[in-house]
Amino acid sequence: MSNIPVVLVVPHPAQGHVNLLMILSQKLVENGCRVVFVNTEFDHKRVVSSFGEQQQHSTNQAMKLVSVPDGLGADDDRNDLGKLLDGLQNSMPKALEKLIEDMNLKGDDRISFIVADLFMAWALDVGSKFGIKGAIVWPGSAAIFALLWSLPSLIDDGTMDSDGVILTTKETILISPCMTEMNTRDFFWFNMRDKIEGKIIFQYVRHCCQSLNLAEWWLCNTTHELEPGALSFLPKLLPIGPLLRSYDTKIGITKAIGQYWEEDLSCMNWLDEQHHGTVLYVAFGSFTQFDQNQFNELALGLALTYRPFLWVIREDSNMEYPHEFKGHKGKIVSWAPQQKVLSHPAIACFVTHCGWNSTIEGLSNGVPFLCWPYFGDQIQNKKYICDELKVGLSFDKDENGVVSCKEVKLKVEQLLSDENIKSRSLELKEKVMNNIVKGGASLENLKRIVKWLKE
Repeated sequence: MSNIPVVLVVPHPAQGHVNLLMILSQKLVENGCRVVFVNTEFDHKRVVSSFGEQQQHSTNQAMKLVSVPDGLGADDDRNDLGKLLDGLQNSMPKALEKLIEDMNLKGDDRISFIVADLFMAWALDVGSKFGIKGAIVWPGSAAIFALLWSLPSLIDDGTMDSDGVILTTKETILISPCMTEMNTRDFFWFNMRDKIEGKIIFQYVRHCCQSLNLAEWWLCNTTHELEPGALSFLPKLLPIGPLLRSYDTKIGITKAIGQYWEEDLSCMNWLDEQHHGTVLYVAFGSFTQFDQNQFNELALGLALTYRPFLWVIREDSNMEYPHEFKGHKGKIVSWAPQQKVLSHPAIACFVTHCGWNSTIEGLSNGVPFLCWPYFGDQIQNKKYICDELKVGLSFDKDENGVVSCKEVKLKVEQLLSDENIKSRSLELKEKVMNNIVKGGASLENLKRIVKWLKE
């Protein structure tokens, strides 16, 4: 192995997964590694176009962005999970094998290690054909990883069947005595957009988990303070969080690499004009979709608060604003530099879908949460934020399953008048951030991995 390891990084093709593995890649580069970052061809085009000119001189050649086909046609819907996961399983392993062969033949970028998203864990099977070792990165919480790792035993003991259908009559299960009980209805495959999608994701994840034993390391964007139970249950799972983006202004990097949409940096100037601790930051990630009625209630609810708000509405939203909505106190952008936004002193709270990346970014900045989960593990994350960490509140739906504009106003007022939530958020921020300062546990874990790679 050469003194400068070349690490092949393979994210799952979804914005939150690409984001996290790109941040980890930056950390590897900062610690003396070279990185070959493998997107699908479809994602690669989006990432490069949103990044623009900066990509040309992004990391002094220490990071290469490359692509392989995902097995889908140009017009196929990549939001169709069944189609996408079929393509990934059936086409990408062969394409990845060819990529490694070609790079090894050239010699300059001979791959010495693979870092794969858990949802792409089959990449370690490909690497093993070349004698290349690897690590698995889980972009969610350690608690959900513990659930995934326990699937074989949960099937064996009759808690669920091989399709993930719950067989036990118990409402909650205890994966480990050192962890909080989990409600079976919160298992992420029950909270997908429909039952078919849930079954598909369950089978795919089970397949990916079979490659866990090939990994030298299991890595997770968390800390011991946040999830002591899950981490003591799985000593092989190394916390390396909070993984936060570095912006290298020396070489003109002001935007984040790895975004599907271009960040609207004008929101930062707007935030500079607002009073400290007054702005509601409203962002629901890359997947959440509202119907027109729910969109209207949210818009009118934000207006009812009479507070400044920064609201991220993706370009693919297609929603119309209700005619009563003036939005004078707010700024609306199609995509925001979230980490920068959350660290801005003007932010009062974070109205969020509770994706794990967003959760970690909010915690790292001491920002209280208003939780509005959409699907998957976000339901579990919401309970964790509100019930265990006690740094947020959640919205309640009415009898029609809608969060009303009055509920939005009520919860904003309730959260912002709760001094205990604010102080807990700031205390937790300090504990979490201590992990990535000199001598911090997560930073030391990362350095240990890099040292091992360079041996």
